[in-house]
Formats: sequence, structure tokens, C-alpha cells
Amino acid sequence: MLLKGITKRWVMNTFGVILLILLVLLVAFSVVVQNLYYNGIRQTLSGRSGELSGIFSYNVNSGFMETARQYVESFPDKEMMELVVINSSGEPEINSTGFTPDREQYMPDYEEALTNDEHRADWCGRLSSGEKVMALTKVITNDGNESVGAIRYIVSLEEADRKIFVAISFVCLAGILIMFFIFISSTYFLKSIVRPVREIGETAKKIARGDFNARINKFYDDEIGDLCDTINYMAGELGTADKMKNEFISSVSHELRTPLTAIKGWAETMQMDGFNDKRTLEKGMGIIIKETERLGGIVEEVLDFSRIQQDRMVLIMDRVDILAELDESIYMQKERAAKENKHIIYEAPEMLPPVIGDRNRLRQVFINIIDNALKYSSSDGVVNITVENIADKIIITISDNGCGIAAADLPKVKQKFYKANQTVRGSGIGLAVADEIVKLHHGELDIDSVEGVGTTVSITIPVISENQAKAETNEQLQ
Repeated sequence: MLLKGITKRWVMNTFGVILLILLVLLVAFSVVVQNLYYNGIRQTLSGRSGELSGIFSYNVNSGFMETARQYVESFPDKEMMELVVINSSGEPEINSTGFTPDREQYMPDYEEALTNDEHRADWCGRLSSGEKVMALTKVITNDGNESVGAIRYIVSLEEADRKIFVAISFVCLAGILIMFFIFISSTYFLKSIVRPVREIGETAKKIARGDFNARINKFYDDEIGDLCDTINYMAGELGTADKMKNEFISSVSHELRTPLTAIKGWAETMQMDGFNDKRTLEKGMGIIIKETERLGGIVEEVLDFSRIQQDRMVLIMDRVDILAELDESIYMQKERAAKENKHIIYEAPEMLPPVIGDRNRLRQVFINIIDNALKYSSSDGVVNITVENIADKIIITISDNGCGIAAADLPKVKQKFYKANQTVRGSGIGLAVADEIVKLHHGELDIDSVEGVGTTVSITIPVISENQAKAETNEQLQ
């Protein structure tokens, strides 16, 4: 399977980094092991060369070659290393192997030992035969610090290199096994991520195509599981929103069709030949005007909602007498309340401080809330309206003794398109618009309700602060 997506990124990043780290560790291990082996051999040769001072301390001027021959013949480690005796002219004379020394052999360690203070030097390289060796030369000097000869120790590095190779091979094998186990465990881990992600992607495509019943199986109780829960919750919310939208379209269509039907019916009636009943004409014209206003209200409500959704609602802010706007809103609803045998109880306070707001939008909020209170109240129902000024805030409370709102529906009634009671006319966006208008006035709209008992709506609007009043006064003086 070709690597792609998360798997490819992991292989290129994590797996690549691990491989690079292992390679660096392997190189470091190789250097350390080689140094350990080579340093051990070098110390051994150095120890052997150190004993030459005592052996050649007597008669070094007259008996170097004889003493050197005896040293070579009695040397106990001939099988481990080769000894070469070099005369004062720098030519090999004696070899512990019994063969004639190679006089053409390059001896850089001897050349260096002649020049340094310790009269000793070592060298790693290959002989003319191709064998890799380590050589150490100790130059023997007389009392005048002149060279009388040298002893050269030569050790083959083939066995050491073989041991180093075995150690490095073992480490390489361990590294390969580690990489293999990392790859296996990581593959399982990646599958545990990629498989849910792929299912999430497929389910998201279904949701995007409108299948809001699609759900993701929760594989693990971790971040991926939380993501599955979130997407499943999102699908449920989208399904609910889509259902509410469809109900809104159906509701608005019905709301528009009813007045249109009445308008069309009365218009056709007044067009009939011989129609000259003045009373009926006046009644028909009144219904047409009323239903036209109703249509205008519905359209304006939808437009307001559209403006709010697009953050295009503009308020014309000014000093407002909120009591005047509330009085007018109540007056506009009193005739309807009387026709429906419902009662509005309202006692206006003598005076309230002004607020900064849009008078038309505030009146729209009051009319909407009073309309809802009357709409959900039964015949002979009572709507109570009170106004208070508490802590520099005006609180308008509108309560009814109607059907109330179920506890499950109460948190959602201010959401767009949501209608707790589908049997009552309305678009389902009135409260959402009212709540947004109140927020734009830096206020709050709170709803408290008990099913079967009634509903209480509180509208809180801040009064003009001292700073606002001073600023307004300064503007008037200018």
C-alpha cells in the first residue's frame, strides 16, 4: 500500500527521525568500540616498549644488536605481535618471525620516534602485504642522546576489526529489531487513528450531503472519541436545525398564505358585477388593510432576522422615553385583547430615567413579547405588565397565565426557527429577533416559565449613565 496522508507524514517525520537517531548512535558506538579496542592494543604495545629502558640500560653503546637479539629470542608474546629490530642506520635487521625483514617497508612511526622527545611513536595503517596493523617504535639512545637502534612492535588489527565488526553487527541487528517493533507498534497505532479519521471523513461527507442521521462509531475513549462525539452532536444539532428550518419555511408559507387568501378573496368579491354594498365594502377594505399590515409585519420580521444573521442591523440610537414606547405598544394590543376576551393589566410608574436606544426597535420588542403573551393565553387570560427602575436599569416584566413552556423547550425558545408549540401561528424567529435587539441595547431578555402555569419575560435595559448625560450636554452646548 502506498504511503499517503498521516501515515506518510509519520514515516517522513517520526520514523525518519528515529532512524537518523539510531544511525547517529550506531556511528558513535562504532567509533567508541574501535577506540576501545585500538587503545587497548596501543596500551599493550606502550607497556611492552616501557620495559626496553631497563633491558638496554647497560652497554647500550657497544651491545645493542646483541641485546636486541636476545630480547627478540626470549620475547614471550611472539604469537601475538611481531618484533623488528632496526639498526642505527634505520634498516630492519632482525624479525621475530624468522624471515628476513622487509627493508622497503614504510615505517612512519620510526621516523616520528626519531624526532619527538619520548623517542616513541605509534602508527595504524597497512603493510606492503595489505595487512592492517598497528605498529609502535621505541628508539634506543646512548648517553649522548644519539640513536643506536630501535625496537618496532607490530600487531595485526584483523582480529580486532573482526571483533569490532561483530559488535557493530550485533548493535545493527538490535537497531533493526527496534525499528521493526517500532514500525509494527506504530502501524497499529496509526491504524487506530487513520481508520476513525477515514470514517469521520466519510460520515462528514454524508452530513454535508444532508444525511443528518449519519453517525460515527466511537472506537476509543480519547481525543478521537471526543471528536466522534462532537461530530455526532453536530450532526444531531444540524438535523434539528434543518428540521426547524423546514418547519419555519412551512410556518412562514402558511402565515403568508392566510392573509394572501383573505386579500385575494375580498378583492375578487369587490370586483364582482353588481357589488355595491357599502358596509360589506368597508369591511372588505378593512380586512385587506389589516392582512396587508400583517403581511408587512411578517416580511419585516424575516428581513430583520436576515440582517441580524449578517450583522447588518443598524440601530438609530437616541434618548428614548421608554414608558412612551411601552404605552404605545400596549395601546396597539388592547383592541386585539378585548376582541379575544383577554385582559392586559398595566400600571405605569410616574417617571423613569431615559435610555439610549432605537425607539422603533424597542417598540418592536414590546409588541412581540405582548403579542406572544396574548397568543399563548386562553380566553379570559390575564397579561400583567410591570416596570421598575433598579440599580440604574429599567426592568420591564410581562407575564401571562397561559399554557407555559415545557422545561425541555425553555433553553431553546430564543434560538432561531425554534417553536415550542407548533399549534399556534408564528414563524419561530420573533423571540430570536427580540433577544438580539435587546442585546444590541446592552440589555438582557430573560424567560421564566412553568408549563400549565404561565410565562414571565423580563426585559432589562440600562439607563443613561452620568458620562453619557455629560457628553450629551456638552454636544448640545456646542
